[in-house]
Amino acid sequence: MEKNDLRLLVVDDEEAARYGIRRALEAFGHGIDEADSAETARALMRDRKFDLLLLDVNLPGISGLEFLKELQTESESNQTEAPLVIIITAHGSERLAVQAVKSGAYDYVSKPFELDDLRLVVKNAFETIRLRRENRSLRRRIEIETSQRGALLGNSDAMQTVRAMIEKVADTDATVLVRGESGTGKELVARELHDRNSVRSSGAFVAVNCAALPTELIESELFGHEKGAFTGAAARRRGKFEQANGGTLFLDEIGDMSANVQAKLLRALEERRIERLGGDESIPVDVRIVSATHRALEEEIADGNFRADLFYRLRVVTIDIAPLRERREDIPMLAEAFARQAAERHRLPERPIGRDALRKLMEYEWPGNVRELKNAIERAAIMSEGAELNALDLSSAQRTSVEPIAVSPNGNLAVPYTSDFRDDRREFERRYIARCLEESGGNVTRAAAVLGMHRQSLQHKLRELGLGRRYVAVGSLLPDKSDN
Repeated sequence: MEKNDLRLLVVDDEEAARYGIRRALEAFGHGIDEADSAETARALMRDRKFDLLLLDVNLPGISGLEFLKELQTESESNQTEAPLVIIITAHGSERLAVQAVKSGAYDYVSKPFELDDLRLVVKNAFETIRLRRENRSLRRRIEIETSQRGALLGNSDAMQTVRAMIEKVADTDATVLVRGESGTGKELVARELHDRNSVRSSGAFVAVNCAALPTELIESELFGHEKGAFTGAAARRRGKFEQANGGTLFLDEIGDMSANVQAKLLRALEERRIERLGGDESIPVDVRIVSATHRALEEEIADGNFRADLFYRLRVVTIDIAPLRERREDIPMLAEAFARQAAERHRLPERPIGRDALRKLMEYEWPGNVRELKNAIERAAIMSEGAELNALDLSSAQRTSVEPIAVSPNGNLAVPYTSDFRDDRREFERRYIARCLEESGGNVTRAAAVLGMHRQSLQHKLRELGLGRRYVAVGSLLPDKSDN
């Protein structure tokens, strides 16, 4: 614990006593303030946070014990952590001291006290505060690291199947293909597969988003390069395969990988060896591959966009994650978990989810799936001022994503706000194209003409947006109709 990172408040009506305590504790190096009454202490505590109070029992106005109870009540009411309190009693008042400890005081000292005894009690209090801080920090770190793990919560048949599959294949080296819409938690499944494997869990988990990297860079990202391999390659660089050696390599959005890189990936999987760009050394790698996609790879294969041999190599085991709209019974559990996480992360009071808010959550379609639900609950938790999260909290903050899809007065399609621009753009395209298809009677050729696109480009875009052979329109589902 570094110096000056704690603040102490000495509350005693005797100036000489306050002076003596200050001099005795100055060596600890922490900030020390003084108050001659509970009222003065309360005023100081409104302006700054104190970690430790040395509180005399006998004070003018309300007593030290009454002030202690007030602090405890306020802490419970606001769901905040009260400062540690060391009670100072007169000699022979041990009964009051015991009562104070039962009321929540950390410890007590009796006047007249030896300065070494006071320093020891305060030192122990400092150690307790340090441990509390470390525990809070650890909880927050774990919360951050696992904040999205809530996506795997749920008692629906779909989620029980996912968890059973993870349990069954986690301790194998089988390649796994995770399929599901954006926001369903595909990377979380990959991390669970890694973490539950007692052999590979000690190795690295390395994730690569194939859709986020330009085609010319993904090869270098995966396999690394030698110095001078291309313009800008100023030094040798280890690729993701080498970084994940002994662990797990997660290839997200594998369907966006170029044909050239697909061929090299297949070779790496079959030979378990790679070559850096610009190099001729064959490097052995021991990596478990987990890949994910929102695309229908079977259709990509039929269109010549994805290699069939690589597909079969990647999908030794397939895990499908259902969209949230198909497992609505999981929404209450997920929402409560995300509300607790938000309260912990932002140091807010933990608020339950009200019945009106839950009803609104259950009625919404959640095109962004669990990611969208988590963002909506987090915003509501931050904006809420009531005892529980209500429907107004969900809809008032920055055009929350729980608002239903609607058409604005000027005829434009209104798309809910999310925190991810790419998700917003994708959802706008999805619903805009679906609206055009609806107005075209489901005829792809006519819809392409309205959109100013080639028919083949529109078909590709439909697959990219996960519309497949059913076109999602605002408020309805259009069955597949003739493309002619």
